[in-house]
Amino acid sequence: MRIAVARETDAGEPRVAATPETVKRFAGYGAEVAVEPGAGLKSGIPDSEYTAAGATVTADAVKGADVVLKVRRPSADELRNYQRGALVVAIMDPYGNDAALKAMADAGVVAMAMELMPRITRAQSMDVLSSQANLAGYRAVIDASSEYGRAFPMMMTAAGTVPAARVFIMGVGVAGLQAIATARRLGAVVTATDVRPATKEQVESLGAKFLAVEDEEFKNAQTAGGYAKEMSKEYQAKQAALVAEHIKKQDIVITTALIPGRPAPRLIAADMVKSMRPGSVIVDLAVERGGNVEGAKLGQVVDVGGVKIVGHANVAGRLAASSSALYAKNLLTFLDILINKKEKKLAINWDDEIVKAVALTRDGAIVHPSFAPKTAA
Repeated sequence: MRIAVARETDAGEPRVAATPETVKRFAGYGAEVAVEPGAGLKSGIPDSEYTAAGATVTADAVKGADVVLKVRRPSADELRNYQRGALVVAIMDPYGNDAALKAMADAGVVAMAMELMPRITRAQSMDVLSSQANLAGYRAVIDASSEYGRAFPMMMTAAGTVPAARVFIMGVGVAGLQAIATARRLGAVVTATDVRPATKEQVESLGAKFLAVEDEEFKNAQTAGGYAKEMSKEYQAKQAALVAEHIKKQDIVITTALIPGRPAPRLIAADMVKSMRPGSVIVDLAVERGGNVEGAKLGQVVDVGGVKIVGHANVAGRLAASSSALYAKNLLTFLDILINKKEKKLAINWDDEIVKAVALTRDGAIVHPSFAPKTAA
C-alpha cells in the first residue's frame, strides 16, 4: 500500500496533508509513504523531517499511489498523474463545482470529501471543519487586534484609564466560540449572537453576553445535524434591527455565519458599517462564500469611512503549522477506519455511515446523493 502526500498547487494554500508524526503512523500500518518535494515547507516542515520519519521524498510520489492525501481538491492536471482507483482524500469543496466532480469521476478516482464528515461522536476526531474553524476563530481575533488601533483590555494607569474593547461575535459555531474565548482572554467585553438557541448557554459559559430575538422561531432554529436553519424574512428583519442598534456601540465585529451548500447569509448591511465609529474593525470569516458583510472583499482589507472590513482568504491557513497538524490528524483517524492493519491494505467498508457521508466518486461515477446528476424519470 502506497500513500502519497501531494504538494498543494494553489499558491494561496500553505497547509499540508501530513506531518512527520502522521507519516510515522502510516509507516506503522505497513504503508510505503511518499511525499512530493517541498510539500510541507510553507507549514514549517522541511523534506528532511519527512525522510527522518520514514517517508521517501520524490517528485513521483503520486504515481502508482493507492492513497493520495491533499488539502484542496486536485485539479484536472493533477488527476492525470493519479492511477485509476486511487483513494483521494481532501477538502473537496463540492458545492457548485459540478465540472470538478465530473473530472474526478472521469479520472476513476475514489474521492472522499473531508468537509462532509457527519457530526457523530465516532467522527469527531475526523471533523476538519471543526479543527480548521477553531483556528480561524482564534486568528480572526488576532487579525482584528492588529487592525484595531487601541488596546483590548481595560488599563488603569497614572495617565488615565484605557477602556476595554467591545467585541461582538456573530455566529457561535466552533469559530465563534473560539473567537469569544480569545477575545475574553485579551480582556475585551464580549457579546455574541446566533440563531440557534443551544448556543446561548455556551456563550454565557465563556463569560460573554448573548444577544438575540428569542421568539418561537428562534426556539426551533437548529437542524438535527447541529447546523443553523435559514430563518424567515420576518425573523431576519427583527434580528437585523436588534443587531443594527448593538453594532453602533461596538469596536470590533467578527462574523462567522455559514450554511452548508448555500451562500453566506448577509448579516451586516452597508448602513450598519457606516454607523460604526471610525477606527472600528469588522472581520468577515465567511468572505469566501460571498461574505456576511456588505462591502467585504476577498483577500483585502477595505476601509469604509474609517471602518476596516477584513476579508482574508483561508484564515486557518494563516496559522499553517497548527492547522496542518490538526488536519493531518483528522486524515490519520479517517484512514484508520479504512485500512486493514493485519493485511496492510485498504479495506473500505462502503456500508459505514462515515464512508457513505463523505464518498463523492467511485467506479467512474459521482455517487454522493447530494451531488450525483439527476437522471430523467
